[in-house]
Amino acid sequence: MPTLMIQGCTSDAGKSTLTAALCRLLQRRGISVAPFKPQNMALNSAVTQDGGEIGRAQAVQAFACGLAPHTDMNPVLLKPSSDCRAQVIIQGKSIGNLDAVDYHDYKKTAKAAVFDSWHRLASQYDWVLVEGAGSPAEVNLRAGDIANMGFAEEADCPVWLVADIDRGGVFAHFVGTLACLSESEQARIKGFIINRFRGDIALLQPGCDWLESKTGKPVLAVVPYLHGLDIAAEDAVPRTASGKEGDFSIVIATLPHISNHTDFDPLRRITGVNCRFANPNQPLPKCDLLILPGSKNTQGDLVWLREQGWDAQIAQHLRYGGKLLGVCGGYQMLGETIIDSECIESQQLSSNGLAYIPMSTRLEPEKQLRNVVGQFISNGTAVAGYEIHLGQSEICSSEFTPLFQLSDGRSDGVISPDGQIIGTYLHGLFDQPEALAHLMQWAGWHGAGVDLPDADVILNREIDRLSDAIDAAMDWRKAGEAGWL
Repeated sequence: MPTLMIQGCTSDAGKSTLTAALCRLLQRRGISVAPFKPQNMALNSAVTQDGGEIGRAQAVQAFACGLAPHTDMNPVLLKPSSDCRAQVIIQGKSIGNLDAVDYHDYKKTAKAAVFDSWHRLASQYDWVLVEGAGSPAEVNLRAGDIANMGFAEEADCPVWLVADIDRGGVFAHFVGTLACLSESEQARIKGFIINRFRGDIALLQPGCDWLESKTGKPVLAVVPYLHGLDIAAEDAVPRTASGKEGDFSIVIATLPHISNHTDFDPLRRITGVNCRFANPNQPLPKCDLLILPGSKNTQGDLVWLREQGWDAQIAQHLRYGGKLLGVCGGYQMLGETIIDSECIESQQLSSNGLAYIPMSTRLEPEKQLRNVVGQFISNGTAVAGYEIHLGQSEICSSEFTPLFQLSDGRSDGVISPDGQIIGTYLHGLFDQPEALAHLMQWAGWHGAGVDLPDADVILNREIDRLSDAIDAAMDWRKAGEAGWL
């Protein structure tokens, strides 16, 4: 079947973004192509057209292909709720939480879903581009592997291996990874891609020549470092602030199990706005708008938040007139109680929330997964987003009015009587400029004349930018010999 797999020597080597860019190159040439990641571990996810959930990186890759996201593109998604436990999502639906040992035993079932989805994609598209997970050199995970070489061997597909030279040790990464593989797995690797290179490539050439002589495998491309490339990493939280001190300031509370932090990428792009993620174990910085984001372990992260002393700092922020926004799990934290009588997220049966909203939340096994459109009740501004959450919330006061009217007849979210606090279940709120402008004005930002970003326009531009760089850097003759069309 027409399949090529991109594996990496390490996490964050650039597999996700390179796969998206290669998808775009094929799509430009009129070739129908679909992305595929057998197993993903990430807390950033997206809702698909068939009502399921996949890793957000695969939704970006689908966008690069000109496709709507589908659950077949990421048949196994693991969403960690602790260091040793994760929610397991198979073909878009949660089958519950498993610890590492139990999931290892479950892999045979997961493998069947992986190959079911892959066969279906391969029958529908001219080409399938597959992204590996982590590194194939993780020898402790080789038994029953479905994420890297275990998939490639059974699917009998060629593999390109990527390493990030910006981290250093790129040649050791390639040679060391090969040394950890079996002979058949080594033979399956058809070429190398060096990612994020800065400087004069002539200085790198002796190393490339050595690598090709040492391994007998070609260097297919040396991809340049693209400054300011704005394609979100699969799961890494940005640690640098945008804007300047003294500008309008936004702080996102970095929870241990923060999910869908890509919601806030548009805020980091606004000219004249200082947006940053708060560092754990440090006081919350002073700001105009404080955001409590989504969480994969709402009660556990609420305990942690209190241990940090952030609850008192949130109260101080509000006393000084700051605005507060809770999204998804952060919205649940703003209520009075969170009830988990079925121990869905943890063994904690219930928790007291921060009690800024008269609301009770009950966690339920059936996850709410929806793409939604609607409007702000206050002024009719259009809004679009998606829901990914466990549980239902009930507002216990008529003084707190709904925020959105959705096209399916439901309302969502709430705004406090004084207008200082907003909570909502909707992710992706900031992606459209009109909704972004309305929320920023609510927060107290006065940025008249500033062009606000459209998330899709920016993503399209940045995928094209990386695709152009790869097109120029790739030795296409070698790539053809290494499994490319």
